[in-house]
Amino acid sequence: MSTTTTTTAGGVKVVKPTVASHLNDYWGRVRGGDLGSIPAVAGLIVLALIFGVAREQFFSALNFANLFSQSAQVVFIAMGLVFVLLLGEIDLSAGFASGVCGAIMAILLTTHGMAWYVAIPAAMVTGIVIGFLLGFLVAKFGIPSFVVTLAAFLGFQGILLLLLGGGKNISISDEFVLNLANSNLPVGLSWGIALVGVIGYALVQLNNVRSRAARGLVTDPMGIVLMRIAALAIVVLVATAILTQERSINPVLNSVKGVPIVAPIIAVFLVLWTFVLGRTTYGRHVYAVGGNTEAARRAGIPVDRIRISVFVIGSFMASIGGILAVSRANSVDPNTGGSNILLYSVGAAVIGGTSLFGGKGKVINAVVGGAVIAVIDNGMGLMGLESGAKYIFTGIILLIAASVDAFARRRAAATGNR
Repeated sequence: MSTTTTTTAGGVKVVKPTVASHLNDYWGRVRGGDLGSIPAVAGLIVLALIFGVAREQFFSALNFANLFSQSAQVVFIAMGLVFVLLLGEIDLSAGFASGVCGAIMAILLTTHGMAWYVAIPAAMVTGIVIGFLLGFLVAKFGIPSFVVTLAAFLGFQGILLLLLGGGKNISISDEFVLNLANSNLPVGLSWGIALVGVIGYALVQLNNVRSRAARGLVTDPMGIVLMRIAALAIVVLVATAILTQERSINPVLNSVKGVPIVAPIIAVFLVLWTFVLGRTTYGRHVYAVGGNTEAARRAGIPVDRIRISVFVIGSFMASIGGILAVSRANSVDPNTGGSNILLYSVGAAVIGGTSLFGGKGKVINAVVGGAVIAVIDNGMGLMGLESGAKYIFTGIILLIAASVDAFARRRAAATGNR
């Protein structure tokens, strides 16, 4: 590998790979089976081009904005499922758990007349309690997660029916809750958040290079760092430019422009959980337990606590998804969190690059995979295709993603790049 070596004022020698060597190393990892989100991103681009050519309104600012609210519930549930899947576990109850949490919020808002700042935290706490119970049964009683969460899937469906009085629909009118999935930020604030996000990312990347160099650790080439910053800036600023365009059919009566409120909410949780998994001891423990449970136990890692915690995070994120689902629909009913929500959420995590075998995955996988699911559902809807065609096509995409994961694992094992 081609590198350069420099010496700091303190006499510390710092090895600096060149851009060429960094790219060669990255390509070597890809060839060795470490594909990450590459297949999902490539698929997302291809799907967008196909649907954009078939229906020009697919690339409209209005449709682009709609994708955020359409995918929100799936993306948030998938974010939580990434933690569960990293341990090689599964949570089949996440969909209806989100529905139960959404129902709790709706009932507190309507039947009990409570304010949103009471109802929303109550829904989140409900998710945390659900996750703790599931994780406790899996970790302490040794019951397979498939069995525990399948039982919970049925149980939560019944609880949701009981909460809603056998199947009635509860409409909500709280303005704050309704705005979460249905309203947009002001144009000025949209640009302000976009610029702060890009500048913040740039400062974090540059500070990471500086701090690693100061400790004599290998750093990424500055060219690679600048390329990352530029790539993020292009994506964020172009998206903001599109979303701040006028999207209303009749702007004189009702102007609609600005970044959907749900977009920065997704970004905040993406940054939070990415930091937790990538920069904390807890995150390293999650990967360790997912990679080799027995080795992690012998290393002194509290395996049971890690198992319980991932289910807590999973159900907590499901509660956020349920809140946004109720916000988007302006109501809650027995099907909230049901239907294909769970399958789409698991599919989003796997399609994005999270392994079903544990030990491999990132939170960004859920966002990318959720985008793929949303694009398929949205694009095929614009083309007027029936639901059956959507399910078949989504199933094929999921099968391809699982096949890629299996191939990548075999490739990694063959090359010793586990």
